Amino acid sequence: MSADGRPQCTPVWVTLIDGKPAFNTAKGRAKHRNIEARPQVSIAVHAPDNPYSYVEVQGTATFTEGGAHDLIDTLAHKYIGQDYPYRQPGEERITCIIEPERVSGM
Repeated sequence: MSADGRPQCTPVWVTLIDGKPAFNTAKGRAKHRNIEARPQVSIAVHAPDNPYSYVEVQGTATFTEGGAHDLIDTLAHKYIGQDYPYRQPGEERITCIIEPERVSGM
């Protein structure tokens, strides 16, 4: 959520961990701070060949540090075919896992 209370929306690389949607970010970034402050999130994933075919998952997000550096490389390989090239010195990666509470789609 931004300073004026509006929701933040950014594209993320997504995977499933134990059947739950998950993504990766760095500690201290806006996404991390916003979810820490308000863990109720919504994520929408569309089919690569049809943006009108999608699934939306609403739920509560939690963070974990274990394996986060490896996960960002796994996600980067999935989406861009190489290790994650955007690491910053001293960056601490974290994984956000969403506990689904409502699922819808088309």
